[in-house]
Amino acid sequence: MEKGLKYNEPWILQRADPYVYRHTDGTYYFTASVPAYDRIVLRKSSTLDGLKDAGETTVWVKHDTGIMSKHIWAPELHYLMGKWYIYYAGGDIADEWAIRPYVLECQGQDPMKDPWVEKGKMKRAEGDVFSFEAFSLDATVFCNKGKYYYVWAEKVSVGPQISNLYIAEMENPCQLKTIQVLLTTPDYDWERVGFWVNEGPAVIKHQGKIYLTFSASETGAAYCMGMLTADEDADLLDPRSWSKDRYPVLKTDAEKGIYGPGHNSFTTDEEGNPVMVYHARTEEKIEGNPLYNPNRHAMLMKVRWDEETGRPVFSYE
Repeated sequence: MEKGLKYNEPWILQRADPYVYRHTDGTYYFTASVPAYDRIVLRKSSTLDGLKDAGETTVWVKHDTGIMSKHIWAPELHYLMGKWYIYYAGGDIADEWAIRPYVLECQGQDPMKDPWVEKGKMKRAEGDVFSFEAFSLDATVFCNKGKYYYVWAEKVSVGPQISNLYIAEMENPCQLKTIQVLLTTPDYDWERVGFWVNEGPAVIKHQGKIYLTFSASETGAAYCMGMLTADEDADLLDPRSWSKDRYPVLKTDAEKGIYGPGHNSFTTDEEGNPVMVYHARTEEKIEGNPLYNPNRHAMLMKVRWDEETGRPVFSYE
């Protein structure tokens, strides 16, 4: 493992929903939700540990009015089809919970310096009358067998509003090719604390399997991570191709002083070892509204593989 890296303790302070991308040239990029929820920032470093002290560049700022003017959440940086894209969610200052997924496209090959342009709301497939009609956020993108898939959280727009995870194949970086498929809904008690929530999807692959982690429940100490598993040769748009773990794969550990771990992403260290980037709190009691308490910190965790099953193991040890 890279020298200097420390695990399961605050790494980058007050950066929730952390996302690290390692480019093909080995460069690391970091983005996350900032406490003011008003902009998108990037960091860049030649090493994973270097992101901690790297300067932040603001690449986009929220609108003053209308869409994308409130609650700028959970940006992810992806390099797709020869271009840089940022996927993020935003609300409307006149309707702050009208959260929808949006796309930025970089107009050059340097995401830190080249201009970013708005591509608008993510476009759904022809014939899809459901996607992005309600509270929608936390989109991630992954590639399998030459196809790109978009996974996001969206609330069912009736009753108390339950947040589910959906998947679709992508036509291009700004539009879906297929109609949404429900991947997971909050089935279990640990997904239903405070709110019924599945959100924050992230993908890691190993030995022919696709592991999709997600976060569940309200954003305090009950926040935790679940996991779905599929075979990389399966039809990923068939819900039956995915199996869901009965219990969380990561949760609060009061003895370690880690509360509400979740909204993770995956990267590798310089030697290629898998690393999970996640946020958590260091205090059990939250002052004020949890949504606006800034003390969700980005942390790192070594990911090891179970020798018998090949599954990822998430441990604070």
